Amino acid sequence: MSEWNRVALETLLQAGVSYGIVQPGTAQGDGIPIVRVKDVRNGEITASDPLRVSPEIESKHSRTRLRGGEVLLTLVGSTGQTAIASDRFAGWNVARAIGVLRPIPEVSPQWLRYYLDSEEAQQYIRERLNTTVQATLNLKDLRALPVPLPPRQVREATTAVARALDDKIAVNGRIATRARLLGFALFSQATLRDDAIEVAVDSACSALTRGIAPKYSESPDDLTVLNQKCIRDGRVNLQPARLTLRERVKAPKLLCRDDVLINSTGVGTLGRVARWTSDGEGTVDSHITIVRFDESTVDPVCAGFAMLRAQPEIEAMGEGSTGQTELRRTQLGGLEITLPSKVQQRQLRPKLDALEERAEHALVESGALAALRETLLPQLMSGRLRVRDAEKIVEDHV
Repeated sequence: MSEWNRVALETLLQAGVSYGIVQPGTAQGDGIPIVRVKDVRNGEITASDPLRVSPEIESKHSRTRLRGGEVLLTLVGSTGQTAIASDRFAGWNVARAIGVLRPIPEVSPQWLRYYLDSEEAQQYIRERLNTTVQATLNLKDLRALPVPLPPRQVREATTAVARALDDKIAVNGRIATRARLLGFALFSQATLRDDAIEVAVDSACSALTRGIAPKYSESPDDLTVLNQKCIRDGRVNLQPARLTLRERVKAPKLLCRDDVLINSTGVGTLGRVARWTSDGEGTVDSHITIVRFDESTVDPVCAGFAMLRAQPEIEAMGEGSTGQTELRRTQLGGLEITLPSKVQQRQLRPKLDALEERAEHALVESGALAALRETLLPQLMSGRLRVRDAEKIVEDHV
């Protein structure tokens, strides 16, 4: 089957592409909230802590004032991230680094966003970035992005296929979140007992060390090395990981199951905590600290939950000038964590393990579904795969 016709992105938009507020000024506690690059992640907009600007400044940028249904695209820094502004964001605005795309009625925001997320569109964006100072996507290049445009019926069916996968991924995300929250609730309840104990990290661990300076490799036989991007939301994401020469990694810096990993440099990432719950091989780079708890002293799973719960305190420990903040090993070692009694730790461990296993299963399944979506969508959008065949494949997976 031949590919569908393609049209320039700007022909599918009501008023071209616009970017938002260039100079937001001093934050106003009761001002108009705006979406920044940091607020667009994993296809969603975070509304928990928006920057608010004065109504006077916002009123000068009515062109990018959100009504709901716009596709947002990051233009500077972490470029190419997308999200659809739901009705709850009506009245908000966006920062200079965000592009606002309002599709014409004939084209759904979902179709446009799915294409912008495709590897084809992302490659187009990467090839046209101006990286002289900071990665920036020029609006002229964005407007010229060629978008496939099959018949409306095909677009709607394709979007429905992708939504089915996205819905299942969202359900899995909620399962993982609830499992972690239940684990925290059980752990917190156990630490409220009179027999709870406090221990310093360095008195309870067998290893407290930074990772390696990687010698990167492209060989699939080499060792996975995590960087700070891999640690987010209390979990390890292997997608940003790379490979390093295996022979350069000494045994103490090879990851062991239930190690705690802590981002230890830089503003915005320092202090993030995650647990390594895999039996697979891996290591971390020198921006991450490995905390390995001694099982003869404390239960490593319970201690890991204590470290996760202590993340706000760890984040506040950084020292140094702006952009060069460091978390020193002695600081981390002196951190005191509250744990249940040893008897309670033994009783709590299997419950926490079961919850974490359930969450891990959901997240692994989501990864497989996301990979399936990335495989199917380009073929559907180009016309190389019929929708009915894709629907059958999706049914078999969800």
